[in-house]
Amino acid sequence: MISKSVLAMAITSAIFVSACNDSSTSTSVTSNANTVVSDSANNQVMPISADVVNEASTKANKLFDELYMAGVMRNPVFQTYLGIKDDYDKWYDLSDEFALKELEINKQNLAKLKNIKPEMLDAQTQISLQLSIQQLENDIADHKWRFHDYPVNQMFGTHSQIPAFLINQHSISNVKEANDYIARVAGVETVLDQVIKNLKTREAKGIIAPKFVFPHVIRDSKNVIVGAPFDTTKTDGGTVKESTILADFNRKLGSLELEEAARSELVTKLNTALKTSFKPGYEKLITYVTKLEQKADSRDGAWKFPEGETFYNVKLKRTTTTDLTADEIHKIGLDEVARIHNEMRVIKDKVKFEGDLQAFFEFMRSDKQFYYPATAEGRQQYLDEAVALIEDMKGRLDSLFLTKPKAEMKVKAVEAFREKSAGKAFYQQPAPDGSRPGVYYANLYDMEAMPTYQMAALAYHEGIPGHHMQIAIKQELKGIPMFRKYGGYTAHTEGWGLYSEMIPKEIGLYQDPYSDFGRLAMELWRACRLVVDTGIHSQKWTRQQGVDYYVNNTPNAKSDAVKMVERHIVMPSQATAYKIGMLKIIELREHAKTELGDKFDIREYHDVILKNGPVPLNVLAKLVDDYIIAKKAA
Repeated sequence: MISKSVLAMAITSAIFVSACNDSSTSTSVTSNANTVVSDSANNQVMPISADVVNEASTKANKLFDELYMAGVMRNPVFQTYLGIKDDYDKWYDLSDEFALKELEINKQNLAKLKNIKPEMLDAQTQISLQLSIQQLENDIADHKWRFHDYPVNQMFGTHSQIPAFLINQHSISNVKEANDYIARVAGVETVLDQVIKNLKTREAKGIIAPKFVFPHVIRDSKNVIVGAPFDTTKTDGGTVKESTILADFNRKLGSLELEEAARSELVTKLNTALKTSFKPGYEKLITYVTKLEQKADSRDGAWKFPEGETFYNVKLKRTTTTDLTADEIHKIGLDEVARIHNEMRVIKDKVKFEGDLQAFFEFMRSDKQFYYPATAEGRQQYLDEAVALIEDMKGRLDSLFLTKPKAEMKVKAVEAFREKSAGKAFYQQPAPDGSRPGVYYANLYDMEAMPTYQMAALAYHEGIPGHHMQIAIKQELKGIPMFRKYGGYTAHTEGWGLYSEMIPKEIGLYQDPYSDFGRLAMELWRACRLVVDTGIHSQKWTRQQGVDYYVNNTPNAKSDAVKMVERHIVMPSQATAYKIGMLKIIELREHAKTELGDKFDIREYHDVILKNGPVPLNVLAKLVDDYIIAKKAA
């Protein structure tokens, strides 16, 4: 999973750059090899010269980048994610007034794009035009749904993003950037006031998170206002523990060459901002959320929202970039669960396990041989072995890929302040300028939720050849506009992540049957997501029904099931993208193999998937068809 959220990417995509996706569009894509226009006055078809196409395409790409950068420059937080430090002391604007302004800008931008004639563009720019129009049309249509979510929840939200962003994104290389950090801390109260106002708007509409969400939000919010300078209680060792933000600031100041007086002055200013803005902001949020909790109930699905059924159908369409209905997705899930169960029975028999599949699940879930101890040494061993798996895979990439990323990546445990509520694993993209590597985060809070037999599949998904390769390559592409390099389509992105768990098997990995079982367990988990997400949001399943389905059909820990169901509840449709995307990538690969026979090259196919950046699945199908045609003609 990407921290887009993550999430971080899940959050950045939701708050920073709206890139809603849909499979439908009225813009056609044509090849520029024989570009023509119709002269209706003379009833003739006239060819367009390559120079004209190049000039029109250059102008169009310049416009795409201008519109994209204008949006980036209206969002200081996204600037930081992209390594831009123009507004390094500011936060985003979460007000509804800002959202209304963005709506008008989107309408104006759409009008500009619709003045462009697609037949005048080269093939790649036609795709860009198609995608940019589609995104804007969806953004405009989805403005009505802007309050159909939970802006603070156990998965993500401004309350947890603020400290995560300051720690992981706001680097300090000089005194100015230290003061910018302080200014952001001083601006936290304003940001959280906007969050509270938006929560009140949702409350008036009857959009209130289920009861289980509130303890997580309250706990995580309290965690960041503990320690100095908020309190000076001494530990048993006689020291005062620093708060999360103060500790981060002092750690970053440690890399600067400063006189002690200058360092002390900066720390004093930060402590003032923490006490006069940061803490009051969080205290107000905690107070409001605590009162709101009294109005919450246990209805979990999006069906409870105003026009909830319509909203969920729109979400499925955006997430999968298909026209699949909730019922169709539910059935695909059931069919895939049955298929994977059968493959698992083969492994069960191979290891000579006595008992049925449920008994094998219990064995895999509980036998101590599959878990490292919940100690510092056990956690470090997990990280070290994940690094070793990724390094080994790096050495095998030439058999699968022509293009490889330049950006580095590292493996890191999820930070203590958010590990209890964060997901099992996720990826944070590198800075485009190479100043920050990509990060595969492993959540080692509950070691019983991180079995060693799933370690390889997780590392391949989040790291290499999964999200790190995909996202780093995307950011390093030349000749495509920025919105394609930095935007995303969940079905393509997460479909690739899940596909990346499978392809190492095709080059001889997963030789250990338990590790191969882990691969299947990860795929099974994603198949169950299709069933449970649609069950909760379309068929009115309860939270407990969802948990029971995972527990009864997978070998994962119950804690995994609880977290996953709670994720479904606060992120309707998002989890359906993985399996739908993977199935499409496999389907298109098999189509290309059938059409090309001996001419098929898996490395070229992967280039088609990765070197065009993320696209909707229908556009991906067109790109694969174009590859097949070109390969046949070669």
